[in-house]
Amino acid sequence: MALIPTTILTGFLGAGKTTLLKRILSEAHGMKIAVIENEFGEENIDTDILKTESKEQILQMSNGCICCTIREDLRDTLQLLAAKRRKGQVDFERIVIETTGLADPGPVVQTFFMDDEIAETYLVDSILTVVDAKHAQQQLDDRQEARRQVGFADQIFLSKTDLISAEEKDALVHRLKHMNPRAPIEAVHFGQVDLKQVLDLRGFNLNAKLEVDPDFLQDDDHSHCDHDHGHCDHGHGHDHHHGHDHEHGAHCHHPHHHHHDDDVKSFVYRANRPFNPAKLEDFLGAIVNIYGPRMLRYKGVLDMQGTDRKVIFQGVHQLMGSDLGPQWDTDEVRESRMVFIGIDLPQDILRQGLDQSLT
Repeated sequence: MALIPTTILTGFLGAGKTTLLKRILSEAHGMKIAVIENEFGEENIDTDILKTESKEQILQMSNGCICCTIREDLRDTLQLLAAKRRKGQVDFERIVIETTGLADPGPVVQTFFMDDEIAETYLVDSILTVVDAKHAQQQLDDRQEARRQVGFADQIFLSKTDLISAEEKDALVHRLKHMNPRAPIEAVHFGQVDLKQVLDLRGFNLNAKLEVDPDFLQDDDHSHCDHDHGHCDHGHGHDHHHGHDHEHGAHCHHPHHHHHDDDVKSFVYRANRPFNPAKLEDFLGAIVNIYGPRMLRYKGVLDMQGTDRKVIFQGVHQLMGSDLGPQWDTDEVRESRMVFIGIDLPQDILRQGLDQSLT
């Protein structure tokens, strides 16, 4: 049987997750979606849609969706739903999990990779993070959970952009991109999101696309890096021994719009010599062992010695996986590209170790 795609919906309190969920649960989209709601959330969906007096844990919606609140842990709820589905008691094609506003999505994601029974039934599709544009700057300043949710995202939805100026929105987008250059950022109004932007995003697919906007990283280089050496790694001498530019903008985390040095940062690593597979595996294994809890998401398309195919790898915290992708085209430049998103990751140690893992 095909695996059931699962979307993890996260975002800070009041950002509009529930509005988005209500739309999914009440719209006549013809899809059978099971929503798992972590009922410790401040705002419960029950108040509007569900009958609060119902003792039943799983409720059928009028449009064929079902809604389930977590009373045990997530694993138990997922197993319960899978068992009921096998017996024909409930019918759903996909799952959306709403985490509480204060939750770190990491353990939720890990449930799907570490538990064999869950992994044989469900497939993580993507992590969506809803960001409240009006209060985001303050929340990102004050709360690490909010920063982590941004770091984990495959897709970021900005709510309440009508309450801020265009300049404020630009500054916020800029800040978010520094924390997570992988995730597209989309402004949404009152949860009005096309479901195509919510489902089947395949953020966890091991595919050969690594969407990092290189122009954004270069822009910053010219705007402030020249006079802000305290935050740039210009002096590490990567460029000359690789014979190419190591994209300085990737190391600068102080966009010209604001002065937040967020602990959740991203950086991009590139190399145009192939990796030695054994050396790279040893190095990444050691890094994940030490820094895994601080590594939120990392992904790469790698040129590996000994194969004509791209090697795709990605990870969440300590969990790392890789796969052979398509062949390198004959006219394609064989360049490895990796993006790391994490909390105060030691960029120089990572760069040096990756450099030493090249052939």
